[in-house]
Amino acid sequence: MQKLFRFFTSRIFFIFIAFLFQTVVYLVLFRTFSEYFVFFYGLEIIIRVLVILYILNDSAESAYKIAWLILIVFFPYLGSVFYLFFSGNRTSKYFKKKFNYVASKASNILIQGKYSNLAYREINESYPLFAGLCRYLGNYGRFPVYKNEKTTFFPSGEDYFADLLRELKKADRFIFMEYFIIEEGKMWGEILKILKEKAEKGVLIRIMYDDVGCLSKLPYGYHEKLKKMGIECCVFNPIRFSINIIYNSRDHRKICVIDGKTAYTGGINLADEYINVVNRFGHWKDYGIKFAGEAVWSFTAAFLSVWEFSAHIKIPDYTIYKAKTDPSKNGEGGYIIPLADSPFDGEIVSENVYMDIIDKASRYIYITTPYLILDTRTMGALTTAAKRGTDVRIMTPHIPDKKAVFQVTRSNYKKLIKSGVKIYEYTPGFLHAKSIIADDKVGIVGSINLDYRSLYLHCENGLLMFDVPAIKDIKADNLKIMAVSEKISDTKTNTFTSLYRLVLNVFAPLM
Repeated sequence: MQKLFRFFTSRIFFIFIAFLFQTVVYLVLFRTFSEYFVFFYGLEIIIRVLVILYILNDSAESAYKIAWLILIVFFPYLGSVFYLFFSGNRTSKYFKKKFNYVASKASNILIQGKYSNLAYREINESYPLFAGLCRYLGNYGRFPVYKNEKTTFFPSGEDYFADLLRELKKADRFIFMEYFIIEEGKMWGEILKILKEKAEKGVLIRIMYDDVGCLSKLPYGYHEKLKKMGIECCVFNPIRFSINIIYNSRDHRKICVIDGKTAYTGGINLADEYINVVNRFGHWKDYGIKFAGEAVWSFTAAFLSVWEFSAHIKIPDYTIYKAKTDPSKNGEGGYIIPLADSPFDGEIVSENVYMDIIDKASRYIYITTPYLILDTRTMGALTTAAKRGTDVRIMTPHIPDKKAVFQVTRSNYKKLIKSGVKIYEYTPGFLHAKSIIADDKVGIVGSINLDYRSLYLHCENGLLMFDVPAIKDIKADNLKIMAVSEKISDTKTNTFTSLYRLVLNVFAPLM
């Protein structure tokens, strides 16, 4: 009864009712004016042709456009309605312009540091193979390179959570948290207790969560509840109950910044399944990473830009949140680039970073991802890497959280395995970790999935690393994952499943 009550009082239910009501209105209008069938049929053909022409000339990835074209050709009315509601970054020009403005404001502040410029020159000499990637991120993403910053890898949500609590208790200036999902329970409850205590002591607390990510996780108006506790809170891109429901363009980032001195990211949201208090799909395996020092400034600025956008306030000076650090005291070696990607600037940073790592790897590439929905470019890069002799291994879940997406993931196995890619399914449960490492030299841990939504539609973030100790830690844990995983060699399946996957593959970019 409690589950039914929560469902019927949830925002998902009300959005469904609003969508259903609008669909019924369309059907009633159609029946009322059925005597003008020829006129409406001709109008429908004109609209369909115009929509198809619009899609063909869109800058979206080809597979994504084909999926929408097939849907609209076979289901013109429903296809057009779904395209209106759920296609691409259907946000207003004002939305994109405002987001790009605050993002560029943060980027321009970041790229001015002399220390970052020195690091660019050094990495060009020490790691010429990846110097081009650093120049690309500097020129087009405006992401600085930092040297000798201390990084700590967490191979589980439990380890991440325990360390996060310790650091939160040390905060004396500010705590910034930006997460796709926050859900009431043990994990969030313990964090919230610390945040309330800190707020009472005058520490600035700012929480930001995504409205779609928390749609079934938090009660409506939860941000107001936090404000009453002395915690500043805002919601990214709130869902409106109107014909212009914007489902895409979500904030999928996971960022925590403490006093400008310590930062966290990874695949871990603030909900109990991430620390295995709740068992939904077997053992939940995830990755997190912490870094300290001057590099934290990059995530501080990234957070402030999205906060300025979502909270509808102007922050005159970001630098008041920059901590004083001494890079010489870290001395860990290597270089890192904290990056934050968005779908609004026309630059697919996350995918370009992945492609560069895959294209330049010579010995091995290890990838962990919960979803494997590959576009033509990514599939080509992975298969080519394997064919040239690089040891390519991809780890995915054995127990899925989304069954249709899981079938699409498995449908990619045959071509990958045929090319020499090794596939491992994490048999203990659900693998939610998002990482790629190559040749013991380069790696990234963050919020980025290998699917269309992460690469083209969502705001994402990650920590790119060059020759830092954490890369070897990630590799060691990757090998542990493989040891308890099933190596996939047989991709044969029955006729029904094969047909089902063929259909799903057509619409995979829409998932």
